[in-house]
Amino acid sequence: MLIQGLIIIIDLDNFGEYVEKHGLDPYKPNIVTGTLSELVYRFVNKWRGVVIYGLDFERGTEEAVIELPYGHENIDDILKDLLEIKEEINKLGVSISIVVVQDYVYPDLAGDRRIAYKGTVGRIRAWKILRKIKKTGGNKIVFV
Repeated sequence: MLIQGLIIIIDLDNFGEYVEKHGLDPYKPNIVTGTLSELVYRFVNKWRGVVIYGLDFERGTEEAVIELPYGHENIDDILKDLLEIKEEINKLGVSISIVVVQDYVYPDLAGDRRIAYKGTVGRIRAWKILRKIKKTGGNKIVFV
């Protein structure tokens, strides 16, 4: 069942380069991916959201697709919390892009990355916006 809500995509910018530069293991959590895992976990619990894809405590989180049913009712507070996530990651020396789209959500786990990003019209829209902001340097929060 589709209901009104928010689709949120969070993605670390150029993180592969950061991992290579610092000699990190891409398959184990590090200070950035471990911190993002914890921040996403807290955010989702606070707003009663669903992680469609990406939260990974074993490897660390580099990206996450989240849906918040009825989240549009609290958009100002949600954007404030997302700004805090961005600022925490920026303090670690990494940029992060966040897209928030108000649309219909289908809050159910995606079996794979393709479904996570392209499983609904709203997710496709959010993914396209994410690609655009990353091409212009990233490190932004965009709400549409």
